[in-house]
Amino acid sequence: MKPLLPLLLLATTAVAANPLPRSAPEAQGVSSAAVLAFVEAADAKVDVMNSFMLVRHGQVVAEGWWAPYDAKSRHELYSLSKSFTSTAVGMAVADGKLSIDDTVMSFFPDDTPKEPSANLKNMRVRDLLCMSTGHQAEPALTPTAKDPWTKLFLASEVPHKPGTHFKYNTPATYMQSAVVQKVTGKPVLEYLKPRLFDPLGIEDPTWGTSPQGVSLGGYGLNVRTEDIAKFGQLYLQKGKWGDKQLIPAEWVAMATSKQTSNGSNPKSDWDQGYGFQFWRCRNGAYRGDGAFGQYCIVLPEQDAVIAITSGTKDMQAVLNLVWDILLPGLKKEALPADDATAKKLKDKLARLSVPVQKGDAKPAVLKDVSGKVYTFAANDQKVESLSLVFDDTGGGVTIVSKMNGEERKMACGAGEWKRGTMAVGPPATPAAASGAWTADDTYTAKVVLTETPFIATLTFRFADGKLEYEAKRNVGFGATNSPKLTGEKK
Repeated sequence: MKPLLPLLLLATTAVAANPLPRSAPEAQGVSSAAVLAFVEAADAKVDVMNSFMLVRHGQVVAEGWWAPYDAKSRHELYSLSKSFTSTAVGMAVADGKLSIDDTVMSFFPDDTPKEPSANLKNMRVRDLLCMSTGHQAEPALTPTAKDPWTKLFLASEVPHKPGTHFKYNTPATYMQSAVVQKVTGKPVLEYLKPRLFDPLGIEDPTWGTSPQGVSLGGYGLNVRTEDIAKFGQLYLQKGKWGDKQLIPAEWVAMATSKQTSNGSNPKSDWDQGYGFQFWRCRNGAYRGDGAFGQYCIVLPEQDAVIAITSGTKDMQAVLNLVWDILLPGLKKEALPADDATAKKLKDKLARLSVPVQKGDAKPAVLKDVSGKVYTFAANDQKVESLSLVFDDTGGGVTIVSKMNGEERKMACGAGEWKRGTMAVGPPATPAAASGAWTADDTYTAKVVLTETPFIATLTFRFADGKLEYEAKRNVGFGATNSPKLTGEKK
């Protein structure tokens, strides 16, 4: 887990271009009461909601961001990026650059093993798209690897016949990105800019790259909530945007239909089949999704799109709320105006917030610890020293840390979110923080990384001239707690 200490800076972001049209819910056959019930349930039951947007008949009928998340900021999509990568493959196919029945090896002759297995020889681009490459385990692609990631992928064992075995495989999406770059001469991010991002008004998307400069493909794309909704709306419209066919309708049909069987549980939205980097869902829907609850849900039968970003350990629970509460509120015809409920919904959406850090303890140690510097022995978190500088009320605080020889600062609001950035390795990440005394000797800060689903909780306990420091995250791919550190007063 990366160090969880912040650096104070003000983040600035641009508003998304060419917004979708807006409409009252009932005018588009959507019950404000159902949307309100969904938002209230999500607010109460989902670990942390970040944003929500509902589009019906091409009109945004409800949208909300849980402060300090906002409409202007890009958000990490994680595996929802995969659906954008497969779109690039479809466009490259339409451009005549490749066929999905081309073998993967044919694009990378210099990276192919001297004696490739029969299964590797038979692996096609189609198998990359369908998560049916034949791998039993995902190939290991690491930033520190000496060999190109394409070479590492092709060197991995392929025990199953391609096309016969579903295995969720993020490196397979990286290979799609590498193929597109190979045949077009451009990274997927650059290739998609005039073909997808610009026509949809998706401004300033960012996408991480491999050490070889290839867009990561399977993750790493950052766009705004409305951009997710636009992408879903494009697919709902079978690839047409305005008077232009951006994606061939035939590709949309193939990409969003069941290409691979991946289970049989009727209650699981991960067992309904897999397309070309899209999941089939219950209720005739399909989606792209990413770790910790990033969703682009398309409901063709209801002519609707739902975009959600969140930070949750239970992704199925979010979809259950969509099916159980929101879906019944989508009617075939326009509904009578419901001004009272529509106002309640609007007010609720305007007041959404991630709970600030609460605490009302009376700090007995405030005068003894404010501004004092505590030093730490060498540790994996690279924390060298910490100091908390409190204002006159004892509520507002500036956390001053020294990490890797660099001093960093972050201000925490008292009962409110204070914006800045958090240093999790260069560059600093936009963040917002709040804090409170949660015990007479303990100050707790909550830090939201506002372009990600991550929320860090930092605990500072002062006792006997020492400072115990502990950092936790709400979600993560591995351990979410950092080891407790103890510092001595300087």
